[in-house]
Amino acid sequence: MQIGLDHLLFSLFERVVIPPAVRAELLAAHATIPEWLEVQTPSAVPLAVRLARLDLGEMESLALALELRPELVLMDEQMGRRTARELGLRVTGILGVLLIAKERGFIAEIKPVIADLRKRAGCWFAEPLVAGVLSEAGEI
Repeated sequence: MQIGLDHLLFSLFERVVIPPAVRAELLAAHATIPEWLEVQTPSAVPLAVRLARLDLGEMESLALALELRPELVLMDEQMGRRTARELGLRVTGILGVLLIAKERGFIAEIKPVIADLRKRAGCWFAEPLVAGVLSEAGEI
């Protein structure tokens, strides 16, 4: 949302569902959130998720993903991603979303978007990860 590309999620995925804790995190960082984001409360947070030492947003996200079994879970935090994989969920982060967006023609290049995320949104990405994504996208 901080760089104006939140519409990509809407364009790329049939549904984007978030739990209340993620909604609260988004509202804390932005005055509003897109209307197309569906907010759904997980019915329970399994013990395996509670023991993973995640923040509330990640715990609720994984609990909801276990209930809904989506095609893909969007999560950038390393511990959350590891836990998602251990739970049998397919997970990607923002760089993975950018790869999908480029493959489907929604963006022309990933490199300037990464630069914008770093500058305007304060995102940090490991250089080997960025190099791998840019290589896969044919940009290096």
